[in-house]
Amino acid sequence: MNVNDPRARRTRSYLRSAFLELAAERGLAAITISEVARRAEINRATIYLHYPDLDALVADAMGDAVATVTRLAGLCPLDAPPESAPAPLVDLFTHIAEHAPLYARALGAEGSVSLAVRLREELAAALLARFSAGARSTVSAGVPPELHAAYLAGALLGVIAQWIGAGLPGSAADAANATWRLMAGARAERAGAGI
Repeated sequence: MNVNDPRARRTRSYLRSAFLELAAERGLAAITISEVARRAEINRATIYLHYPDLDALVADAMGDAVATVTRLAGLCPLDAPPESAPAPLVDLFTHIAEHAPLYARALGAEGSVSLAVRLREELAAALLARFSAGARSTVSAGVPPELHAAYLAGALLGVIAQWIGAGLPGSAADAANATWRLMAGARAERAGAGI
């Protein structure tokens, strides 16, 4: 199948929209391929021409969400003062809260390893691109940029997964501030230890 064919693009768009509508209505564990097909008014067999399974459809439907997390994380100034989180980090946690069912599917208890890996890899790649362009704190000198990007991506996703798993306690600003304090503390510890 030619994925650039207008009919294929249209079908995939219907399927993504149907999935996102269902995700807004109920827990993701309850969504089936058959329900997505009914909502999209597409034959169930047609779905398998576009996606091998529900996780692949979820990953595609989350494409915009993944791009948003990556963009917002990439906007965070890495050397901002530790007192309060930079606005892009607060925006990131606000976005997570607004799309909690999708992130629960990717990162929570009912999560998918393939979705979590995709999100981590894309986030690490975006951070690495920033580091390669010179946007890196001096505390990280001597640490390979690939390792630094992987560390930050994993830490951020770990916090997000815990926040979702605990039922989103506190506001998005509270979660962003706590995360920022942890990151600032790690930077300060590395500086004090000469790492």
